[in-house]
Amino acid sequence: MPLPFAAGLYKKAWLKNYALMLAGLLIDIDHLLADPIYYAERCSIGFHPLHTSLPIILYVMLLAHPKTRALGIGLCLHILLDGADCLI
Repeated sequence: MPLPFAAGLYKKAWLKNYALMLAGLLIDIDHLLADPIYYAERCSIGFHPLHTSLPIILYVMLLAHPKTRALGIGLCLHILLDGADCLI
């Protein structure tokens, strides 16, 4: 999902910004704290530590500064997609 955003928003430096957006996937490391690690019926939002309100507010705040915006986009996309999984 980050590729269209990186290509559309950062035409000159799309690869670097794409990598930063992909780094948003690293917040799934908190799934290792859960038992079981993967449970298809569980909603990540609000359950895993990096998927709770305070970190999500910080992810949104990253959007405000141009130097952190690409990472913020990646993290916010990650949270939005996890939220969509919760609805399905």
